[in-house]
Amino acid sequence: MAAKNTKALGIGAFLAVTFFGVLALIFSPVFGEGKNGLVFADDMFNRLSKGSSYFIPAVAKNNEKFKTTDVAVVITLDKPDQMNPLALKLLATAGAKAETASPEIKINGSLGTVLSQVLADSDDMFKNEGAKVSGRYATDEKEVMTSWWNILKGMDKELKKQGKIAEAKIVSDVMKKAVEPAYNFYQIEGQQVSEKAGMMIGLLLFYVAYTMWWGFAIFYLFEGIGLTMKKAKVKKEV
Repeated sequence: MAAKNTKALGIGAFLAVTFFGVLALIFSPVFGEGKNGLVFADDMFNRLSKGSSYFIPAVAKNNEKFKTTDVAVVITLDKPDQMNPLALKLLATAGAKAETASPEIKINGSLGTVLSQVLADSDDMFKNEGAKVSGRYATDEKEVMTSWWNILKGMDKELKKQGKIAEAKIVSDVMKKAVEPAYNFYQIEGQQVSEKAGMMIGLLLFYVAYTMWWGFAIFYLFEGIGLTMKKAKVKKEV
């Protein structure tokens, strides 16, 4: 029968009970505005992520040299429901000539001018001013950004086929560094890491300590009931 180590068992039990006590606290809505600890931490990291994801001015500067670059592409949208009047409306507002040839859209116009419009919409969304975007097109702002993303995805693919690498890159940059952050971080207030450096470091240290906390609880509990790991003895040959 395995011998028990009551001291180790007591330490393990204490660590386990306090671990679950803290876990219960983390899931309690006591972290402001009825949030639990996980939601609070997630919101904070989302705000910090947004604060370090504002690439629109840099992309807009790179786009300047494409204002006089005309493109002619025929894009195919992934799903039939993406072929809607909104896509044509967006392109027309951006100064491009767009025609439907189901399941394709033929686009002719200035690449830089089209992307400038996308960047303007993305900038408004990133700054949580979606009403400007919805008012511009009389359509829900998120639907506008989804439509822009689908258009740019098609343009990127077609420009690469045409061997226009520089043009495809700026389209990809606008899609990934403007449209996607604007959509994903919409209605989140951005913050700089420097503003919350202390809390961020504290949360990371707590995560490490909390993980070790449970590890030591298991270690002492097992030791307390006699389950330990020992180095095997080396057999001597006769």
